[in-house]
Amino acid sequence: MRIAQVCPRYKPHIGGVETVVEEVSRRLAARGHDVTVITTDPTKSLPRQETVDGVRVVRFPAYAPGDAYYLSLQLRDYLKKASFDVVHAHSYHALPALSAASCNARRLVFNPYYHGKGHTTFRNLLLKTYRLPGARIFRRADAVVCNSAFERSLVCRDFPAHCGKVRVIPPGIDRKEFEGLTPFPKDEKVLLYAGRLEEYKGVQHALAALRHLDGWRMVVIGRGPYKSALVRQAGEESLKGRVTFLEGLARRDLLRWYATADVFVMLSGYESYGITVAEALTAGTPCVVARSSSLAEFADGGLCRGVDLPVRPERLAAEVLMAARVPYTKEIPDWDEAAARMLAVYAEGL
Repeated sequence: MRIAQVCPRYKPHIGGVETVVEEVSRRLAARGHDVTVITTDPTKSLPRQETVDGVRVVRFPAYAPGDAYYLSLQLRDYLKKASFDVVHAHSYHALPALSAASCNARRLVFNPYYHGKGHTTFRNLLLKTYRLPGARIFRRADAVVCNSAFERSLVCRDFPAHCGKVRVIPPGIDRKEFEGLTPFPKDEKVLLYAGRLEEYKGVQHALAALRHLDGWRMVVIGRGPYKSALVRQAGEESLKGRVTFLEGLARRDLLRWYATADVFVMLSGYESYGITVAEALTAGTPCVVARSSSLAEFADGGLCRGVDLPVRPERLAAEVLMAARVPYTKEIPDWDEAAARMLAVYAEGL
């Protein structure tokens, strides 16, 4: 099959959407399918075209105020002219998926990563305005893939006419990646976050909890519009010298940080799955997550410790200490399984 993956950002950026697209795409390419990732590059600093792991990557300039939306007329025009058997559009919350609704593919699959609301008052207003054009993607889609039962419930609540199209396929893990990981040297316990730096991700709560964790430091991996606020918070007297910010890491180094950490935290109020949580667990690192959105499924399933929102720093610190004492032993489904299930959805009706 000729398959196109349409997403707002792609590697070297780190995030849940980027990981799903990369892991599924390279497995489909390894099975002999012709796979193209169609994405944007607002900075114009990355290669316009390249082939990575057998996957062709095509990037288009875009307007992305606040590192969001990713409006690209060139991407839209490309999709209108291109010919694919399957176009798989990713992220309701960015405009490339809407462009994908105009494609000429025989089959359109849509992964919304749907949060149900915006992450700021302004974005929430925009999301309400976007509901009508956004519904066009669901109408055009032949199948809708959700990452969790929680995300499916949101889609069925807000787009009930299309609930029958929904399949739940959780992201997977490449267990081979985690073999033989060497932790980085450390002389203190490490609290880790990896992912996009947005206010709704809750990293500020982990920094506040760090004040109550003697002998601990925090490593924050990622980039995003909230980074400057977090850097300012980390400069406060009680946190000086205890927080390290990293970005643009090689994949192997990111995995080594998972293995280095004593506890991983994900305190987001809006997650359709939580791929970094699954990765941390696979590295054997206990996790503390917000008991909200799809993250509650990790906590309720006994995979992670959970904290209620709004997060209280003292409570979070206590959960971190308890998590550090309990080794993690359960397995997360792998990417081979996720890719096989996705391929079955692609093949329906072709």
